[in-house]
Amino acid sequence: MLEKMKNLLVEEEGQGLSEYGLILAGVVVIAVAAVVTLSDSLETLWTKISTALNSAL
Repeated sequence: MLEKMKNLLVEEEGQGLSEYGLILAGVVVIAVAAVVTLSDSLETLWTKISTALNSAL
């Protein structure tokens, strides 16, 4: 009985999954921050490309 209670406190089976979840959450936060930061410059780039293509046609 004491051994089973000890195993409940020491068990680490879900640890790997939670670590992957934290890594994934970090990647998502970085990706969202990059999109928000670069959104104005990307919009400007697409506008320049669109203008150049329209004037070439």
